[in-house]
Amino acid sequence: MMDEQRVDTALGKVRIRTEGTGEAIMFWPSLLMTGDMWSAQADHFSATRHVILVDPPGHGGSQKLTAPFTFDNCARVIVDILDSLGVQRTHFVGNSWGGMIGGTFSATHPERIGRAVLMNCTASAAGARQKVEYALLLRVAKALGGIRAPLTRSVLKAFLGPTTFRTRPDVVRYVRDTVEAVDISSGSWAVRSIVPSRPDQRSLFANISTPVLVVAGAEDATFGLQETAAMAEAIPDAQLVVLDGVAHLAGLEDPALVNNLIEEFVFRG
Repeated sequence: MMDEQRVDTALGKVRIRTEGTGEAIMFWPSLLMTGDMWSAQADHFSATRHVILVDPPGHGGSQKLTAPFTFDNCARVIVDILDSLGVQRTHFVGNSWGGMIGGTFSATHPERIGRAVLMNCTASAAGARQKVEYALLLRVAKALGGIRAPLTRSVLKAFLGPTTFRTRPDVVRYVRDTVEAVDISSGSWAVRSIVPSRPDQRSLFANISTPVLVVAGAEDATFGLQETAAMAEAIPDAQLVVLDGVAHLAGLEDPALVNNLIEEFVFRG
């Protein structure tokens, strides 16, 4: 049974769930997702590690957002969570938004990070096309008064690939339900902060000294392999792995494969 609490952070109260003892490993999900997307990882690692699942600011059980934020603010949230738990250092696994913030945290708080697995993410600023697409999504959502079918379909297409649509109906259903539960007012601040206002972090990531594994999904329509590979190239000695049969939410789409990757890189590397 995971212990649940809400922690005071730089971006309001953030819901975390923890279980297990030993080395700490924190999981931060994608935009529009909650810490629940890491349930399979929590089940796998909590028997021998101290697992920390985060509902990111403005999502799930965390306090709603009412203003934009910076990536440095998010890195500070990680520090605030660790301080609240009395944890000095943690390994970190992040997906998309979580992967970007994991890089920020690794570069700016090297004394608090062990190893990092950064999945389905980028170190580059958003391109013009992505800015336009997400701006349209926000306008549609606001016009409809919340997350509805047209927006949900767009997110599913961005997050999941043909293999998951064809063979993982439970994952499709989970992502649909989670997206439809998003508070659009709160979520829009996160979208704005992560997409059009996203900084180019490649020069910052050159300062990362911790071991980093960058993971790309072969079917990821949000961040293609070239963009994810550029992130890996920006991080000294980073490793890059490409996973077949998954798109933008690798840990949710193929949990057994991702659990093995984390086990090998973080705890046996």
